Amino acid sequence: MKSFRLIFSCAGIILLLLLILPLINMIINSDPEILRATLADQEVYTSILLTLRCALYATFAGLFFGVPLAYVLARRNFPGRHIVQGLIDLPIMIPHTAMGVALLMIYGRKFLLGAMFEKMGISFVGTETGISLAMAYVSMPFLVNAARDGFLAVDPKLEKVARTLGASPWRTFFTISLPLARQTIVSGAIMMWARGISEFGAVVILAYHPMVAPVLIWERFESYGLKYARPVAVLLILLCLFIFAGLRLLTARRQEG
Repeated sequence: MKSFRLIFSCAGIILLLLLILPLINMIINSDPEILRATLADQEVYTSILLTLRCALYATFAGLFFGVPLAYVLARRNFPGRHIVQGLIDLPIMIPHTAMGVALLMIYGRKFLLGAMFEKMGISFVGTETGISLAMAYVSMPFLVNAARDGFLAVDPKLEKVARTLGASPWRTFFTISLPLARQTIVSGAIMMWARGISEFGAVVILAYHPMVAPVLIWERFESYGLKYARPVAVLLILLCLFIFAGLRLLTARRQEG
């Protein structure tokens, strides 16, 4: 029993060290003067806010479109279901720069959907809309898969009982299925937002400007070197750490309550 706990604890500690040490090292080795200047840099502030905002827009879109799809995958056994699941997982597997090219070939101003939206005054190239689209495309699997697993964990008998008592499909979904799967959906939404914040490849091709934080870090590294890219990365890491630790803590408290 003791050896079991020791081995598993050691494995967990090693993994945590592998995750934490590079971040701690980057924070410690940042030049304090450059870090202070970065804190006062309006471009950095604007870039980080843009990143958080667009990732949030993408997550809202994921909740609106992804949760219904997740419910269908959990409750319906239809021909091609596994193909649909594979298509959902595809953005995780293919290079995100390739996804950026694919999105540009569809939503660019000279291409099919892009030209149609352009006539309606909606542009995806070099806009917040395009950034949100790219973020949603690469991060959607995290939300859909989490929501699907949440709905699978809900006993279908509860939904059938509600229907036999006269509840409509809509009422059954919003009063039975959704509340019982809520925790996993929230966790999936947090992961989707986090993945959106970190996205670089698809965003840099579809919308280089305005610059989100990952693109700004890369641009400063290319232009000025590691010394000036590192403080921006440190600020983004610290901000994300506080945000997501707070969200996880809030979610855990609600589960306990």
